Amino acid sequence: MPMTIRRKPTRAVRIGPLQVGGGAPIAVQSMAATRTQDIEATVRQVEIIQAAGADLVRIAVDSKKDVDALAVIRARTTATLSVDLQENYRLVALVAPYVDKVRYNPGHLHHHERAKPVRDKVAFIAEQAVKHDVALRVGVNCGSVDPAKIAKFGADDVGAMVESALEHAQMLDELGFTRYVVSLKDSDWRKVVEGNRRFVAARPDIPMHLGVTEAGLPPDGVIKTRIAFEQLLAEGIGDTLRVSLTLPFERKGEEIEAGLQIIDDVYAGRFRSVPDAFDHGLNIISCPSCSRVENEAFIELAQDVKAMAQYAKDHDVTIAIMGCRVNGPGETDSADIGLWCGPTGVNLKRGPELVGHFPYDEVLAQTRTVLDAVIAGTPGAKAPAHR
Repeated sequence: MPMTIRRKPTRAVRIGPLQVGGGAPIAVQSMAATRTQDIEATVRQVEIIQAAGADLVRIAVDSKKDVDALAVIRARTTATLSVDLQENYRLVALVAPYVDKVRYNPGHLHHHERAKPVRDKVAFIAEQAVKHDVALRVGVNCGSVDPAKIAKFGADDVGAMVESALEHAQMLDELGFTRYVVSLKDSDWRKVVEGNRRFVAARPDIPMHLGVTEAGLPPDGVIKTRIAFEQLLAEGIGDTLRVSLTLPFERKGEEIEAGLQIIDDVYAGRFRSVPDAFDHGLNIISCPSCSRVENEAFIELAQDVKAMAQYAKDHDVTIAIMGCRVNGPGETDSADIGLWCGPTGVNLKRGPELVGHFPYDEVLAQTRTVLDAVIAGTPGAKAPAHR
């Protein structure tokens, strides 16, 4: 039967023509999986995502050439656009004229101008947002939390994420900027639920963007995300969301379809139970295909790794496949086996240690060798790295 869900009474945040929070319908979004500089493909990607019912489409920008492409894309679409800043926070001044929202990651602000206080960098971002009538998202990710927070909280990585988000919310408030939403993402759905609950308990006024990062391939990635969203949405937490799936570029609209279906099911009282063994056995984590991916072979590799590793389905082993240099190095460290993909080859890791760098057509066999060693509990000798 339909559920009566009382949404958290957050403040309203305007993102172009879209309102998030303040009682508005939950907004569903996705991210373009094309290279931003490939203007034709990116415009087509935005159209695919819009056609699926997206309220907001995000694009990554990492260079001045990306900014130039973004200006052209903006002129060719009526979509509500968000941009994803990477390590160079100063790009906000260039991208803000072309978008409705800017997402920045607090964990990335220490990369550039290390001597400059983080508060000064946040002030610059907020100043540009005001100047260009842009909303912000404070996006905290499990694999890229501020090193100082990691050192402080140790094994409590959820605590590190929550404090980082609370700290940046306070900075923006003190700067007089309140037109922002917050997200706390992890590849572990339980940590997403816990992190959002803890943050909302402290700041129930701030609209929340929900996501399980690197949820992986469907259907598993949809199931992981659904379980997290069911619990949070049922508690009235969540004003906008994304289902982050590893998909071929032409299928990115499936993220929107999955998000809309989850919202409809929760409000209709249709839930999945969580079996006791859900978090046991083989766990494949893979990031959503996006414009940061440097080789589209990453998507096929993720599918091949999942198929190859099925013989280990009853073993508690986590394999993480990341598609770019932004998420790859840090977000594979906690997995038993990690693969982070570059333009021409793949860095294969066992835990945080590099096994070697291999061409795409050779890394699958090398991964199986490492997987056998992990299952057997034997030390992993490093394979010769390919140049």
